[in-house]
Order: sequence, then structure tokens, then C-alpha cells
Amino acid sequence: MPINQSFIYTATIILLFSFGAFAQTTLLPFTKHKTIVIAHRGDHTHAPENTLAAYQNTIDDGADFVEIDLRTTKDGQLVIMHNSTIEHMTGQQGELSSFTFDSLRRIKVREPLHLEWGLHIIPTFKEVLQLCKGKINIYLDFKEASVAEANKQIIDAGMENNVVVYINEPHQFEEWGRIAPNMPLMISLPRAVKTRAEMLQVLNTFDIDILDGDYTEYNPETVLAAKEKKVPIWADIQSKDEGPAQWNIALALGLAGLQTDHPKALIEFLIKKGLR
Repeated sequence: MPINQSFIYTATIILLFSFGAFAQTTLLPFTKHKTIVIAHRGDHTHAPENTLAAYQNTIDDGADFVEIDLRTTKDGQLVIMHNSTIEHMTGQQGELSSFTFDSLRRIKVREPLHLEWGLHIIPTFKEVLQLCKGKINIYLDFKEASVAEANKQIIDAGMENNVVVYINEPHQFEEWGRIAPNMPLMISLPRAVKTRAEMLQVLNTFDIDILDGDYTEYNPETVLAAKEKKVPIWADIQSKDEGPAQWNIALALGLAGLQTDHPKALIEFLIKKGLR
């Protein structure tokens, strides 16, 4: 989940948590590994991002979580796409929310730089839940959707113990806390946080289960403070320069999880280091 926070957003969310946070008594989804690998939009090194093929690649890689982006069609169907518009993934213009599900289903996803990967459907949330059940956990980047409907689909799929939710807006935290109080919730680290005291202040104010954020925004002092509060950090490490040099830096910091564009390569790297 890339960081894009302003001072106003940070102040707003702090006020929300300060004056009405829901107490979270949650257990994180089970994983077998100490260092958690999260595939950013699925393993899209050989398939278009956020497609069922990319998610199957992630399962085959042996990653712990697949990160997906949830949005809503004009007629209320929950589907997966990162951007609010469909142009990047389909070549056609328009806001995803302006299409009905049936019309969107006729539009195919492709990767412009790798047309040999073929054409793919825009998956529904139900299809992703069905694919992942019993195979991999889901990191749900909650873009634009009904909390009640998303939670219903998670429960109907029997995946309520296998999902964590990334919060993008303050009202989402309130809604998830009210509708699904046992759902693990995650936010990005406010950029102003640089010291142990600042980290502890955030964690004493925000009743959260996991911290996200770019790995470069953390330092030994803030990581140690998060560990004291038993809040794991699942940092974003995906970038055009991602590789062993960045992974070594993140591991040296003691980060609990890494969100990556190269899950298979990262897993192989961890195995070679005896960390998986």
C-alpha cells in the first residue's frame, strides 16, 4: 500500500481515534513464517496485477498474504482493481464505479508490456475469496466499498479468520470497528513519527493491530517501540529498485512483514538466509 498522507488526513484520523476508538481484541491470521511475505496486487511478474492468475501465482509461490484492492461497480458488485479508473488495466476509459458489473465483465484486463500474458476478467471479491480459501490469507486494501457487504462476503466464504483490512479513510475505521470488531485493522505510519516517544504516542492513541508504510520511514527506534506495544510492522518495499539490497535493510530493521512486487524472489532470498 503506497503512502500518500497529508497533515490534514493524519490529524483527522488521530482525532477520530482519540474521541471514539473501538477496542480491538483481535488475532491476526495464522502464518507459518516469522517474516511475512505479502504479494502486492498478487504476483504480477507473469500475469496482469489484481487478476485471478496473479493470485494463483502468489499461492504457488508460497506467500503468506495476497494484497488486493476492493472497489464497487455502479450496481453494487464488489470487484478488484487498484485505480478508480479502468484505463490503465484495460485500455478503455471511465470510472470503474460508472460501469455495471455485466458491462465491466465484458471488458478484459491485459498488461500492455506483456500482451503474451493474455486477456483476463476483472475478478469479483467472491471469486478471490473462493480462490484463496484454505491456501493464502488476504490483505484487503479497502478502497471504495460497503463494509457490511464486504464483511458478509468474507463470512459467507468462511474467511473471517484469514483477512486483514487496510484503512484508507477515517470513516472506514469506525465502520469496521462497529460492524466487525474482531477484524484486524491496519493503517500507515504518520510520516511525522521519527522517535520512540512519537511512535508510542501514536500506538497509545490508535487502537490498531498492524502498521503499514514504506520501509524507509521506519528506524530502529520506532521499530523497537512498535515491538514493545506488540504491533507488527508490515512495510511496503515494492519499487522499481526492489531487490536484495532493500530486503537486507528491511530485515536488519526487524520488520515483521514485507509487501513486495517480487514474492517468489523474496521467498527464495529468505530461504537462502535461513529465514523461511
